[in-house]
Parts: sequence; structure tokens; C-alpha cells
Amino acid sequence: MHGEYKVPGGKLVVVDLDVEDGVLRRVRVAGDFFLEPDDAFEVLSHALEGAPADTDTAGLAARIDAALPEGTVMYGLTSEGVGVAVRRALAHATDWTDYDWQLIHESPQSPALHMALDEVITTEVAAGLRPPTLRVWEWAAPSVIIGSFQSLRNEVDPDGAARHGIEVVRRISGGGAMFVEPGNTITYSLSVPEALVQGLSFADSYAYLDDWVLGALGDMGIKAWYQPLNDIATDAGKIAGAAQKRMVGPGGGPGAVLHHVTMSYDIDADKMLEVLRIGREKLSDKGTKSAKKRVDPLRRQTGLPRETVIEKMIDSFRGRYGLTAGKVTEDELARAQELARTKFGSAEWTGRVP
Repeated sequence: MHGEYKVPGGKLVVVDLDVEDGVLRRVRVAGDFFLEPDDAFEVLSHALEGAPADTDTAGLAARIDAALPEGTVMYGLTSEGVGVAVRRALAHATDWTDYDWQLIHESPQSPALHMALDEVITTEVAAGLRPPTLRVWEWAAPSVIIGSFQSLRNEVDPDGAARHGIEVVRRISGGGAMFVEPGNTITYSLSVPEALVQGLSFADSYAYLDDWVLGALGDMGIKAWYQPLNDIATDAGKIAGAAQKRMVGPGGGPGAVLHHVTMSYDIDADKMLEVLRIGREKLSDKGTKSAKKRVDPLRRQTGLPRETVIEKMIDSFRGRYGLTAGKVTEDELARAQELARTKFGSAEWTGRVP
């Protein structure tokens, strides 16, 4: 069995192993990480030899930590990362480069249609009818997108939204409200087979699916990192938030994961505060008393036009994993338009949690 895992912000860990009589055998850890002293390298593999195959990531990491020589230094590597690579090997997880990735980047769409396209495209990936897809959004109108389980009245000031002509829609994933204006926001979705995140915890899958964009930002001179559970942050503040939805495949089989991210290229903070009801409790866990300081836009940090930032992100993805141009099919668009009309554009769905 073979498993790979790139430690978020670190290096690649590769594990090859067999399972005999319910325990790990012939474990071999490798990768492009750094490790001192040299003797510690063999310990990584030996510590896992004979471990029960159902040992979770924390248990595998504990075996490694207990066996490593005192003073061991790991750079680009963690004991938990080795554990994840083992779990991915056992789960027969796939890798990014196992797929022919498709890019969708089309003309601006309405907020409700974007919600519907996410559902339709990810359902198609779950059914094996479309390849894994990176979809970059273009917005036709300003919007507030609330999470699947948020209270509408608690999150949005209806008077402020009406005054600024902002449409409110509800997405299928959890998480918090996002304030979006067409020229100020960069949004993308990844619709990926469930096999890509096999062996990862729910939290680890966020970091794993965000790692490529951290590299893209780094190429633009921005040192960014994943901040649990679902933020991308820099020294200057938060720049993006992610959300996920898991979809079951046909007949209850392996499905797909929708992972979408909204990034702040620029922001009208005063308008945002008139539209969103951002309470003290939400601010308290961010270590700031001002909602304006919670988000630091990419425009200030990069000095690049929005279109250039998007282009560099796409180029970075293509360079890592390959990416061919695609489009929303006529059938997908028709289904999405119907969903936008009957579900995502309806008062019943938007107000399902009043």
C-alpha cells in the first residue's frame, strides 16, 4: 500500500507498507523533508512496525514521538503528518496528480446560480460524469452568502441589504456569512472525488485542499497559512474563508467533496458592517475588537490587479497538477438554472433557518 501526504506549509511524506494479520508490516517512510540526527530517519519506520492497522493518526504519531531520539529536529515534517500518510495508504487514497483536472472560468453569474452550479458540478463529479474541477467564479451582483446552518435574521440586517441592493443567498455548505462585491472578491470551488481526501480528518482536509493556494500566494510574495478550522491568514490578517460539503455517490457509494473559498481582494468595510450583523462573540475568538480589522485585502498585500491575482492562482494550480480548459455543459447549466429558480432563489431555502 502506498500513501502520500504533503504536510501543510511543509514537505511531502511518502509511506509504503503491507498489512498482515491486522498489523503494519514492512513500513517504509520517505520524503523530501529534513530530519536530524540522521539516525532518527530509521526510527520513523521502525516505530510503526507492528502497529494495529486500525490505529488512528494520533496513535501512530504517539508511537513515533515515543521512539524518536531526544533532541530530534523535524523540518517540514511532523509525526502527525507521517500518521496521516499511513492512514491514506490504508484507505487507498488518490493524489492530485492522479486526475485530469478541468478549469471552469466563465462570464459573471448571479449569486443563486453560483450556489446551484456548485451543487450540480459536485454531484457530477460524485457520479463520475465529470473530472475533478476547479471553478473560478465571476460575480454578476453583490451578495451576502450565508452558511447552510446560519440564522438569517442573526446574520443579515435586511434594511442594510436592501439599501445597498445586496442579494442574500444560502449555500449548501456550513460556515459563516461572506460579504461579496464583484470587483472586490475572488471565489473558487474545488469539486473533487472523495478518494482524494481519504485518510484525512475533516479538519485536515481543509488544510490539504487549501495548500495549493498558499503556494500561489507565496509566489506573489504573500506568506499565508491555513488557520483552523477554515481560514487562510497572513501576518496582516485573514484573507479568505473556506467551506465544504460532502456529497454521496450513486447508490450510496464513494462521493465527492465540494470545497469553496472566498478571498477578499478589496473590501468596503463600512458597507459590510451595515449589511452583516457581526456580533461581539464572533469577534472575541479572532482576537480583535474591530470587524474592519478581521479581513486584510489582497489588493493591499499584492499591489496587483484582481485579474492578475486570479491568473497567477490558475497558473500555479496548472503548474502543480495540470489543468485543461473546460466549461459548464448545456445540461449542467439547465439543471443549475432550475435549481437556482426552485431552491437557491427561493425564500423558503434562504429562510430555512429564520
